[in-house]
Amino acid sequence: MRDAYHEELDSISEDLVEMARLVGSAIGRATTAMLDADLKLAESVIAADDKVDQLQHDLEARAIALLARQQPVATDLRIVVTSLRMSADLERAGDLAQHVAKQARLRFPESPVPHDLHTTLLEMGQLAQRLMAKAAEVIITKDVDLALQLEQDDDDMDLLHRTLFQHLMDDRWKHGIETAVDVTLLGRYYERFADHAVSVAKRVVYLVTGEHADEIQSVETPVEGA
Repeated sequence: MRDAYHEELDSISEDLVEMARLVGSAIGRATTAMLDADLKLAESVIAADDKVDQLQHDLEARAIALLARQQPVATDLRIVVTSLRMSADLERAGDLAQHVAKQARLRFPESPVPHDLHTTLLEMGQLAQRLMAKAAEVIITKDVDLALQLEQDDDDMDLLHRTLFQHLMDDRWKHGIETAVDVTLLGRYYERFADHAVSVAKRVVYLVTGEHADEIQSVETPVEGA
């Protein structure tokens, strides 16, 4: 019985990795669909989100069943509860990738992004994909140091997001209000996607150490003047 229980815990972890890989791929493909005005690709991203949702629902059902049957305590309880929270983060990240693809579909046959912002949005999409790939690696390896790095990597996304807004607020903006709204939404989708990747990594830190990532980082970071 105990072996079957731990096999079930391992299976839940494997599903989390699969979800992370799926949503990482989705944000990459959605970015391409958006920039290239590729309707077929956008539709495939939108349809593929059903698989992420199903994985999340299945994982949730199995986790709740484990809680009911096994009544885990200590580390095992932390694994189950943290896995539930990670699956919710990953499901929301998948929704955000779908939102990018829907924006591409909405503006087809044009791209919702003006040509002079293609590079910035491409960088945001690539960074979002890298962050989620790291999150998947963290789930597999339980590497606390790598997990803590994700928050630093997320600073790059915040910088790109600010760059986007500088363009939008520039007096020389010539693309109109509708495009400004599109770009604002897209920037927000990428920023939130990155936040969910970071959140997954932070939950792994808690899973491994029993401490929250912010608490660990505050201890490791010396107070200025101390």
